[in-house]
Amino acid sequence: MSAKRKTYRLAVAAMLSAVAAVLQFVEFSVPVMPSFVKLDLSDLPALLGTFALGPWWGVAIQLVKNLLHLPFGHSAGVGELCNFLLGGVFAFVAGLVYHRHKSRTTALTGSILGALAMAVISLPLNYFFVYPAYVAILHFPLEAIIGAYEAILSGVSQISGNPLFNCLLVFNVPFTFCKGLIDVLICFLIYKPLSPLLHK
Repeated sequence: MSAKRKTYRLAVAAMLSAVAAVLQFVEFSVPVMPSFVKLDLSDLPALLGTFALGPWWGVAIQLVKNLLHLPFGHSAGVGELCNFLLGGVFAFVAGLVYHRHKSRTTALTGSILGALAMAVISLPLNYFFVYPAYVAILHFPLEAIIGAYEAILSGVSQISGNPLFNCLLVFNVPFTFCKGLIDVLICFLIYKPLSPLLHK
């Protein structure tokens, strides 16, 4: 790869990382989730990057995005680490499938599989790391967290003997998957118009 080509790819990745960092600040609550779980579209630039540049570039965009957001976060880095891990899986899986055989079908298949992998991994990541860290570091009462889910769907914590696991399975896993699908939809709408800027 020529030096000019490498420089251009770095410039595209930097631009996408900057856009992703800005989008990470544009977050909002949705009625079907507790107010502390926000929706944003900051994974979209990484998805664009993974298709245009390759899967590792998508992961790198996720990393830079979260490093830029870290000084402004309010989760002691827990939220940024979780966002990077989940977003990195999303971008890497999508890019890996697509770059094995580049086509619109493999792009769609890869991005949906990436969204699904992100959703599945969100369950153990939130259960074993994120929520315990919020309780231990930020002193969020676990009872209040469970109560926020119960306020939306009464009895959700009582499905089995593990209230937090129940809430994450019923709420967070589908939410994460749908969040990924929204990014996929927008990506497919804007990728072709942006293609001349992303490729050279």
